[in-house]
Amino acid sequence: MKDIVKIAKSIGINDEDVECYGRYKAKIRNLKCVPKGKLILVTAMTPTKSGEGKTTISIGLADAINSLGKKVSLALREPSLGPTFGMKGGATGGGNSTIEPADDINLHFTGDMHAITTANNLLCANIDNHIYQGNELDIQKVTFPRCMDLNDRALREITINEEKLKNNHPRHDSFVITPASEIMAILCLSENEKDLQKRLGDIIIGENSKGEFVYAKDLKIVKSLMKILKDAMYPNLVQTAEGTPCFVHGGPFANIAQGTNSVIATKTALTFSDFVVTEAGFGADLGAEKFFDLKCREAKLDVNVVVLVVTMKAIKEHGLENVLKHIDVLKNVFNKSCVVAFNHFAGDSEKEIEKFKGVCPVPCCVCYPFEQGGKGCVELSKTVIENMTNSKLKFAYSKSASIKEKIESIAKKVYGAKNVEFSSVAEEKLQKYEHLSKNYEVVIAKSQYALIDENDKKSKTLKVQDLSLKNGARFVVALCGKINLMPGLPKHPKEG
Repeated sequence: MKDIVKIAKSIGINDEDVECYGRYKAKIRNLKCVPKGKLILVTAMTPTKSGEGKTTISIGLADAINSLGKKVSLALREPSLGPTFGMKGGATGGGNSTIEPADDINLHFTGDMHAITTANNLLCANIDNHIYQGNELDIQKVTFPRCMDLNDRALREITINEEKLKNNHPRHDSFVITPASEIMAILCLSENEKDLQKRLGDIIIGENSKGEFVYAKDLKIVKSLMKILKDAMYPNLVQTAEGTPCFVHGGPFANIAQGTNSVIATKTALTFSDFVVTEAGFGADLGAEKFFDLKCREAKLDVNVVVLVVTMKAIKEHGLENVLKHIDVLKNVFNKSCVVAFNHFAGDSEKEIEKFKGVCPVPCCVCYPFEQGGKGCVELSKTVIENMTNSKLKFAYSKSASIKEKIESIAKKVYGAKNVEFSSVAEEKLQKYEHLSKNYEVVIAKSQYALIDENDKKSKTLKVQDLSLKNGARFVVALCGKINLMPGLPKHPKEG
């Protein structure tokens, strides 16, 4: 690996803006961002449980563009510790297409995940302390959960003894995994420190006896939260195994959260590079939809071309029609140019690959990033550059629509649903949130393994079980099917 100061200098970042964490990791500070580069979004068809290699393709693609003599950077999401010790393992690529130092990035990195976890739980501790100390704000219902950056299903439901409240009746509460914390979303969507501070104060922590919302700013806690997040809000710079600059900051889990890396990291990369490769989690129905409808709309960004990653195992599991659906959505709902990256795995049938290429309606390149690194994505890099356009991004819903209309629009246009069913709990919250969340985006939390319902793949009905208002992040989460905000470990967790 090269010294990280040299990596920063290679794209024009001065030494004084680089705060080193050892020789190979750094925080990039105090930059005035003026995005000018072309943005390439890597997404995928509906995945299998082992993943289709979006990160590996993203890294290989960036390295290939770099090999063409272009000024390029990556802007990737920061791994969560939870899945690192779960089924999929780390999120730093694989084989000859990796970002480094991989172990550091997958584990404690520069401490961002820990800072977000600590800020979240400091807010929770202050809520319960306020109740214990007399409850001047008259908090009768707590709605802000604790978090932990591990897969721990035992924490999905917990009981807290609410001393001096409701006659000592226990309170049913929960933990979410750190990427699903509202503070993670706020960090990823904030443009600067002032924006971050305002959003933290706007977090709804609960309700009083009149049913009115109580906010984090009411606890006089926001300055403490800002102290904890003072370093975490700045993007991290690392490098690929082939020396391409890579900004890694915030935002995994597009199935249960907003699922994109930070606005600050993306804009920094676009300021210092002619081409930026970024990715969005899981399939295009989840990550790409949120990248467009939430991140691009809020941050005034646009995408020049989308790379849709497919694999033979995912095609066999979900069918060719799944690929065609994602391509149709990218082109006709979001108005984006699309290129398919066929991620080659050992044992893939060349005959089956050629058959797929023959029916694929957009340019398709077979890629070998795991085996060959950037060299295995040169054809893809040239095809991607050739297919870049300045077509104006369209959205799946109007920002002025109601929450219900926004959810229905995503379900029907993006997922192919015929109907949307709202539980009585969800219907009640629709009425409650509508006046406060006008012009907010919608984040749909659902299974990543099917367009609508993993447990009933023939179903054409999206079932919305509950809603959650993330007032600081400025979106409403629709919890669908049996989705859970705290994952569990597999039967045989990773040993290392």
